[in-house]
Amino acid sequence: MLSLRTITRSIPRTFSRSIATSALRPAFPKPALQSWKQATKPAYAAFSTSTISKAPSSDFDVELLAKLEDELKHEESSDVPEFNEQQEIISEIVKHGEWQVKDVPGEQEVVLTKKFGPESIRVSFTVADIQNISEQEDFDDAALNDDMDFQNQPRDQNNEFEQPEPSFPARVNVIVEKPSHGALLIQTVVQDGVFQIEEVSHFAQAELALAQTAEKDWARQSLYAGPPFENLDEDLQGLWDRYLEDRGLNAEFANMIPDYISVKEQKEYLRWLETVKNFIGA
Repeated sequence: MLSLRTITRSIPRTFSRSIATSALRPAFPKPALQSWKQATKPAYAAFSTSTISKAPSSDFDVELLAKLEDELKHEESSDVPEFNEQQEIISEIVKHGEWQVKDVPGEQEVVLTKKFGPESIRVSFTVADIQNISEQEDFDDAALNDDMDFQNQPRDQNNEFEQPEPSFPARVNVIVEKPSHGALLIQTVVQDGVFQIEEVSHFAQAELALAQTAEKDWARQSLYAGPPFENLDEDLQGLWDRYLEDRGLNAEFANMIPDYISVKEQKEYLRWLETVKNFIGA
């Protein structure tokens, strides 16, 4: 899994941007992992009786448990002020936009909903987008482009160049439903504060836009989904962008989504460490 922790290690510079153009990206640095051959096997006394109810099954379990414990402590103590600030920014944007959030611990998908006149708007994205980044070249290319544009960047008061921070793409589905008129499904990719619309589809039956069952997903695939968005007239494309902005899906909201994914991924990683540690130590 290439998570935020791996991504932040691969990017040599971190930057802060104003909330109007970007939210802060959380970085959770940690030292590179040593190989198991280099690790020193701890004694059983390294763990308190409150942590482990009985001895692990093997010496390797002891070593694995020690590493999980060390990783959990490191993650819990890394960049706590920045992590808290990031959550505050996200909460403020959600509150300002009057969004209702469904974020279930242990689940990957996050759903934001709101009312806009007679419309019901549903925005969904998943933490899997940060886990499924498998090609480091994407970030290497971004860093290379930064270096190529280095001379064109403004300098700060310390005569240092200010460069934008690379952003990972996040797939976001927007469903706009009207009573008795079905629903629109707007499939987008969010990156660098922009909703890049890929497809706009209308369904007479609103439940097909959500397609939470295999049957409805099959029924949806048999329907005409609309033309590729890039084939539309440029003026029409621009009007669709304004359609989203009018409903609160603006640059600030777009910047929040990768940040929300990063924060949730960190929470889920901590949860995973805790549950796996408890299982190994049981």
